[in-house]
Amino acid sequence: MGHAGMAAAAVRYLRSAGEPMTAGPVEPLPRPDLRAVGDDERAPVDPAEFRRVLGNFATGVTVITAPAPATAPDTTPAGFACQSFAALSLDPPLIAFMVARTSTTWPRIARAGVFCVNVLGAHQGDLCRRFAVSGSDKFAGVAHEPSPVSGSPRLSGVTAWIDCTVHAVHPGGDHLIVVGRVNALGTPDPAPDPGPGPAPEGNGDAPLLFHRGGFGHFTP
Repeated sequence: MGHAGMAAAAVRYLRSAGEPMTAGPVEPLPRPDLRAVGDDERAPVDPAEFRRVLGNFATGVTVITAPAPATAPDTTPAGFACQSFAALSLDPPLIAFMVARTSTTWPRIARAGVFCVNVLGAHQGDLCRRFAVSGSDKFAGVAHEPSPVSGSPRLSGVTAWIDCTVHAVHPGGDHLIVVGRVNALGTPDPAPDPGPGPAPEGNGDAPLLFHRGGFGHFTP
């Protein structure tokens, strides 16, 4: 299946951006097609070298969450750690994140049609590690509340949150590029200025950074 076909298959199970995204289930993703990577997509670049060089670009860290299906409210919400996130457009307000085609969490987010981007704070490295592991109850013991529009989990202590509807999905090699339409967003109340040095634990202000395979924090 070519790029156009994969994009069409990805978008068919999603509603158009102008329709409500919370009324009723959406058919599951055609995952085997979307996760296949063709030989013509493989670049002659060593993957280890690619990771090493690109690891020099410092990024923030987010957790993308989606609510449990309305048809199965007793199940856990969906969520995964994501550093491939960016602002995309001011008018209309769009953001984007990238997710591997092999992700087992993405189909659940796609079926929900909505998600919340949780921007992690410097004190939330352990939380990031929890959501980076598959096959476990990631939300066990994690404080959260529904975001105002989609009801996706808004994690406690984050530096910012962005409540979105899935707007479009595009193929990107072994990943998918997910574009979200922003419905609501916010930050916690500013913490008092702690003075020089690292921000105090849990103030919800200083960001968690990822660089060369490790976590760090920002110091002005």
